[in-house]
Amino acid sequence: MSGTEIISDPENLTFAEELYEHFLKDPDSVPADWREYFRNLRQLDDGGFRTEPSFRARSIFHPATDGQPKSESKQDLEFARLQDRVDQLLRAYRTRGHMIAQIDPLGRPRPTPPELQPYCYGFTEEDMNRVFSCETLHRGGPMPLHRIIETLRNTYCRFIGVEYMHIDDMAIRRWLQERMEGTENRHEISRKEQLRILTRLTDAVTFEEFIQKKFIGAKSFSLEGCESLLPLLELAIEKAGDQGIEQIVLGMAHRGRLNVLANIMGKSPSQIFREFSDPDPQLYMGRGDVKHHLGYSNDWHTASGQKIHLSLCFNPSHLEFVNPVVLGRVRAKQDRSHDHDRKRGLSLLIHGDAGFIGEGVVQETFNLSQLSGYSVGGTLHVIANNQIGFVTSPSEGRSCTYATDVAKMLQIPIFHVNGEDPEAVAQVVRLALDFRDKFQRDVVIDMYGYRRLGHNEGDEPSFTQPTLYRAIRQRKSVRESYLEHLLKLEKVSREEADEIQRKRRELLEKELSESKSANFQIRSVGQGSMWEPYRAGPEPETEEVETGLKAKTLSGLLEQQTKLPDDFHLHPKLKRFIEGRRAMAKGEKPLDWSAAEALAMGSLATEGYRIRLSGQDSTRGTFSQRHGVLLDYEDGHRYEPLQHLSPNQAPVELINSPLSEVGVLGFEYGFSLDWPDGLILWEAQFGDFSNAAQVIIDQFIISAEDKWRRLSGLVMLLPHGFEGQGPEHSSARLERFLNLAAQDNFQVVIPTTPAQYFHCLRRQALRNWRKPLVVMTPKSLLRHPKVASPLTECAKGEFKRVLVDPNGPDPQTVKRVVLCSGKIYYELEQAREQKEQNDIAILRLEQLYPLPKQHLHEALQPYPDGTPVYWVQEEPENMGAWRYLLAHFGNRLFDRFPFSAISRPASASPATGSAAAHKQEQAQLISQAME
Repeated sequence: MSGTEIISDPENLTFAEELYEHFLKDPDSVPADWREYFRNLRQLDDGGFRTEPSFRARSIFHPATDGQPKSESKQDLEFARLQDRVDQLLRAYRTRGHMIAQIDPLGRPRPTPPELQPYCYGFTEEDMNRVFSCETLHRGGPMPLHRIIETLRNTYCRFIGVEYMHIDDMAIRRWLQERMEGTENRHEISRKEQLRILTRLTDAVTFEEFIQKKFIGAKSFSLEGCESLLPLLELAIEKAGDQGIEQIVLGMAHRGRLNVLANIMGKSPSQIFREFSDPDPQLYMGRGDVKHHLGYSNDWHTASGQKIHLSLCFNPSHLEFVNPVVLGRVRAKQDRSHDHDRKRGLSLLIHGDAGFIGEGVVQETFNLSQLSGYSVGGTLHVIANNQIGFVTSPSEGRSCTYATDVAKMLQIPIFHVNGEDPEAVAQVVRLALDFRDKFQRDVVIDMYGYRRLGHNEGDEPSFTQPTLYRAIRQRKSVRESYLEHLLKLEKVSREEADEIQRKRRELLEKELSESKSANFQIRSVGQGSMWEPYRAGPEPETEEVETGLKAKTLSGLLEQQTKLPDDFHLHPKLKRFIEGRRAMAKGEKPLDWSAAEALAMGSLATEGYRIRLSGQDSTRGTFSQRHGVLLDYEDGHRYEPLQHLSPNQAPVELINSPLSEVGVLGFEYGFSLDWPDGLILWEAQFGDFSNAAQVIIDQFIISAEDKWRRLSGLVMLLPHGFEGQGPEHSSARLERFLNLAAQDNFQVVIPTTPAQYFHCLRRQALRNWRKPLVVMTPKSLLRHPKVASPLTECAKGEFKRVLVDPNGPDPQTVKRVVLCSGKIYYELEQAREQKEQNDIAILRLEQLYPLPKQHLHEALQPYPDGTPVYWVQEEPENMGAWRYLLAHFGNRLFDRFPFSAISRPASASPATGSAAAHKQEQAQLISQAME
């Protein structure tokens, strides 16, 4: 180990000093590399010691000689030791200075860590005037110790505290040090900028005061205590515009949302006031959402003349779950504008401190940030730190120092800033966005404030936080404190400030008057021009699109997928897979499930529809069925056949996601909001894994149209079927989706043939009726010999909601009709063949929602009245589709057929953990259906 390597570790410094003493007595007594190191240490350069290397790689000056070197060896050693201690102190401030930064507006004391005290390093008052090297401090030449400490305190311990020394990349650390230490973390701002900050603070305070006076007792989730959020957002938007950002998607919870809507997003206050008074209940019977969940979009024109489109996402009360949705939207916007460098779109997330540390979706979202399939070039995270949850204090709500400690999983800086110093906030915003722009990584601003009122305006916070709220009530607003600061500096007059506030109040009064007008028109927020061809409402009675393609076209698409580059080395075990696809293309073999899927995706791509499929192990497929991305057997490089179908095709992305459900599903849902003209799919590894993303399903996918008039064509592929794999790998929880079904809000299908799956996927992209689609996909059926479709079935026809019995008996001889969905059909058919029971008909309900009553009625039309119809399902009686169907049809189907179910008994768990027990249960189920 070299001298510099050992000395870089403080624990080895004593060893180095002892070795140096030996060197001074006899240079040949130390190893050769150390001799060279110590000789370099003592060499002179322009009247001083060389700047490197030395102990801790710094130069040493004797304090009493105006920088002239002393020749005495012991003095050299003494000052080497002192210099090293200075360097240790410098590192301590960079690492721990944030611990004493004045970031709390309430001024509560923070204990000083010993390592930030000069005495901890043996420094005395005499040492304070000694001159030391500080070249890494980015402040020029040597400085007295007291000035070094002053610089460090100004940089890291005033109203900004920074955590960045956990970043491994030295170049990034040095960039941050240069930007912060070179200015002592302060940026002089002009009078014009100060007036803009004062104006935004006035906007924030005046809006909250107006709401509380005009709508007494109403919930507004006030921003009071964190008013600096408004100037922060304005400064961020302006800075982003200077950096070339054209679109910003924002996500935030309810605290301060109305203020942001009115003063940043440009939503008319009259519309907000109308929502407070709520005079038109008949317009919202059974739909809509509360005002502090609503989104908005508008254009912002910066001071430099740039136009930026702002979009604030609609958001439920479930804190933080909008985060991946925002990222997905930004990624889609970037891809649509061919912004592959991720330079023109920005995701801006506003968090609460309790939610940021408390909700796991924050970690899942962070984990997406540097993944190629999900990166957006860095997200600006802003924490409006109230220093409290609902009534929960930080000591009760987290096991770490800061709410932001979860962000240390990334190699990014975290800026803590006192929200009552708007100019410190301005410095942090500039620094944070410059960091994001240069390094394309996330960055966190933790803006400390407080919550002046309770969780809502009717809540009494002093029940649980008496001392905290005693201190809060004694504080002026940040506007008043900043105004006093400007008045002292003579940067603004009291008259100017009063005029700003007067104009704002007059505007709000005018807006309130307009909101009371009988002719007031609510402005609806559309999804943008790209959504104009698409519609919501009930499902069309008949298919309005042709999903089939010429057999020759399909054959060519499948054949093209088998053509690999000459220098590509296919895995030996995949040769059979490719040969099988080639045989299918020639019509020598019927299509299996994955081939039909590849044809659906490939054909849509050649027609201009973007394909994006992500999920755990989705490039290969959980069951090794897809192989959409091939890896060279010798060097591992990728080849994606679906990307090489035609010169002008749309992109096809097959992405292996991290082991995450809620984060990735939220991302894909967000992507689908800004890409209606494509096929966006999320695949669960097993269907029941989707329950880890239930918030995204319930609060966004299922209800967004009803709450927010937001459409999505997202597809969820959920492997489903009882095959003896246990409780957690059997059921995709079909019953949960059917329980959420109402007003044609989404689709649930269980295709049983490759051709049906082909037509279903193409139908989803081609028709202009846009609703989310849940597909219960197979597992064992992926390779079942009977689960095959000739190419001709994809060339003609359409997705059939109900499949009649292709091999069934004469309807007039039928004694019972078995109705089912999914895998169990093939087991029922096999049992019928083996038992030669020619008096049983088996029908398949391929679409469960919207329930195709007319199609089912037509399928049952040939059978005699009174023929019993049995719904047969693998799931327990309290799960699956049975209770849903019973609710719709009762015990008599279409008033013609007795209707009952055959299933496993009701159970708390979907399936047994015993493979042998599963086989017995399945045999009993099939036997009962055939009796």
